[in-house]
Amino acid sequence: MPARDLAEPYPHVTTDDPAIDAVRLLAERDLPALLVLDADGVPYAVVPGSQLVRQLVPEYVMEDPLLAAVIDDRHADALAVELDGLTVSEWLPRRTFKPPYVGPDAGVLQIAAVMARSHVPLVAVVEHGIAADQVRLVGVVSASALMRHFLAVGGRA
Repeated sequence: MPARDLAEPYPHVTTDDPAIDAVRLLAERDLPALLVLDADGVPYAVVPGSQLVRQLVPEYVMEDPLLAAVIDDRHADALAVELDGLTVSEWLPRRTFKPPYVGPDAGVLQIAAVMARSHVPLVAVVEHGIAADQVRLVGVVSASALMRHFLAVGGRA
């Protein structure tokens, strides 16, 4: 099955969107990872939710986990305030994952290999336009969609 047939729409943000919108999207849509597009609509980053949670934890707590046990919810509320005024690109972890992507004609095993190598649960399906710099996001193949496909093909769905 080609990637274009397996791809599903996936909510995303752009690098210029407010960081708080990215947090809301991840939380309200129960997403495994955040898909970020640049201003031209090209996949810019795929960031697993666990890495975004890490962005909310102060560095001093990361260095001394015992502090987390004594910090109450009043202090945790302040974490969201720190997002105020930041764009997604300013908030993303320094080490973001290069978004894995395939073309619309990629096969299922090619998608699976890209996903396995990148350790990211999403593979973007992009289509290049006539001009070399034109890219259109067709959709995303998630790990769960890939597993559903494998189960269906194996007759165990």
